[in-house]
Amino acid sequence: MTTQPRLKTSAMIASLAAEGQPTTSAPFGHALVEAAAADERIVGMTADLGKYTDLHVFAQAYPERHYQMGMAEQLLMSAGAGMAREGFIPFVTTYGVFASRRAYDFICMAIAEEKLNVKIVCALPGLTTGYGPSHQATEDMAIFRGMPNLTIVDPCDAVDIEQATHAMAAHDGPVYLRLLRGKVPRVLDRFPDYRFEIGKARRLMDGEDALIVSSGLMTMRAVEAADLLAERGMHVGVLHSPTIKPLDAQTILEEIRRHPQRPVYVAENHSVIGGLGESVAALLMNTGVHPEFHQIGLPDTFLDAGALPTLHDRYGISTQAMVKTLASRISLTHAS
Repeated sequence: MTTQPRLKTSAMIASLAAEGQPTTSAPFGHALVEAAAADERIVGMTADLGKYTDLHVFAQAYPERHYQMGMAEQLLMSAGAGMAREGFIPFVTTYGVFASRRAYDFICMAIAEEKLNVKIVCALPGLTTGYGPSHQATEDMAIFRGMPNLTIVDPCDAVDIEQATHAMAAHDGPVYLRLLRGKVPRVLDRFPDYRFEIGKARRLMDGEDALIVSSGLMTMRAVEAADLLAERGMHVGVLHSPTIKPLDAQTILEEIRRHPQRPVYVAENHSVIGGLGESVAALLMNTGVHPEFHQIGLPDTFLDAGALPTLHDRYGISTQAMVKTLASRISLTHAS
């Protein structure tokens, strides 16, 4: 009996990079090492997930400043709070589902209420693993947006992560960052004027046919979709909003008002409930700005397990799905 070789695949570590796209391995880990060289107060802490949050890079460089807390996320957050009280700057890492679901009250009471200088860096945001609801943090921003004093950052690529890590280290107060780990695509190198700044959105591309306001990996998808639509004569703007809270209301409103006839799409790797889309929608309603408005995000349901490309297509957050969504609407506008 002849057996076929078994293909080795992993839903956990599937790359988000397109073929041939440049990547950086463990951008957070390496950026944290750089930040720690300049500030001896920085320590790294994890709940048994150093390898899977790229904190192992820091642990190798600074073993005396690395703390393995075991599989106890509540303890991790409480210990991070204690370290911050003693004047350290703890970067604590785990998965987004564990921080938001298991450790919420400890983050709220021990860290956020006291405005302690703890940086919570969490891998597997949204639909970046195919392992199913136990690991898919599809509602983490909705959970954390209601927490006072907590800054929320959703970087789109390795460039964003590198710059955000340094910005977080310099920022006084608690921050939650949705981490893309492993070999992370480099997208923002294409825009040499881009600089990450907490609380700021940046226009990456201009276009009068539609505007995409995006965060996280969906900014990468938005740029790819805009390029493909340009080949069809459709011109789409992309506004990257890596900080979810505080939201850069001024820049978002200014960008929408530049071409008020454009339909606005908010694209996020998160449930359509409670994330960037609803945050922007509330901003528009509260300021009396009423463009045609759409959301591109994950449905309000527990998602399936499977291969990431299949799941991204199924739930409408792949590049081709975005192209199809925008092209149909722009074509209708051009026809009229």
